[in-house]
Amino acid sequence: MSNSYEVVFIARPDTGDDVIKGIVQKVKETVVGQSGQVIKVEEWGKRKLAYPIRKHADGYYVFLNISATPAASKEVERILRLNEDVIRYQTVKKIEVKAAKKIKKKEEEKESKETNP
Repeated sequence: MSNSYEVVFIARPDTGDDVIKGIVQKVKETVVGQSGQVIKVEEWGKRKLAYPIRKHADGYYVFLNISATPAASKEVERILRLNEDVIRYQTVKKIEVKAAKKIKKKEEEKESKETNP
């Protein structure tokens, strides 16, 4: 079963473009190799960090939107965790909009029942 994920990682600011492209390529190969697909890749570039991470004040941000199995997601996290050039990463599973709308509708119905007995 394939899920949608958003993956953001921050590389060290002194990391070269070829190394970053290599990391992105390795992530792409992992996702596609496990019957997933990479929907979008955005390189946000070098930005100032909100707080120092491993004595770095800046970082190179990369955003990926992927559709993959949970096993592929775990493998992507493993690749990013073991890479010395990656100082921080985050993977978020996206929920479907339909489900979110149903939850919101149920909450509104519950609130209206509580206010109007």
